[in-house]
Amino acid sequence: MSAETSAVPGQFTRRRLQFRAWRGTRPFWAGLFVLLGGFPIIYFPYAHLQLGHLTLAMATTAGAGSLIIGVLLIVLGISLWFQKHIRVFAGVASILLALVSIPVSNFGGFVIGFLLALIGGALAVSWAPGVPPAPEGGQETGQGQGGAPDAASGPAGNGTNQSNDLSGTSPANGANGRHSAG
Repeated sequence: MSAETSAVPGQFTRRRLQFRAWRGTRPFWAGLFVLLGGFPIIYFPYAHLQLGHLTLAMATTAGAGSLIIGVLLIVLGISLWFQKHIRVFAGVASILLALVSIPVSNFGGFVIGFLLALIGGALAVSWAPGVPPAPEGGQETGQGQGGAPDAASGPAGNGTNQSNDLSGTSPANGANGRHSAG
């Protein structure tokens, strides 16, 4: 293949759409924020800042703790991408690690790593898998395949606008918002 030969037409678009579909099925942004939050927490305790001829060492006595927290955040971020079922655990763990990084590693990587890990953990806890789209096709109106009936075929069947409360807690049936256990 020479430099003049172009890539397969549409291959970039196809790969981009595949990545977009993969990204949409998992807490991608949560994993990215948690992953990026680990790097400043690791870096700053071991960094040496040069200001002209003056070297400012930011090493702390808890450098090993910063290294452990940062590596754990990076692992949690990667695991959020590939193991989406652990999202709540990874989110809570990254929030706790971000909070612990404040006293351990230079105010959580000078607040940068702390904020990234905190936001990523909150995104991971709040993420929920999407509902797959309804199949396209010529379905009849009324009761679909496993779907809910239309409004016209409601419980009364006369087309009146009734409440669709299936919890059994409406005042009309005397439950007054209380759930029964049996």
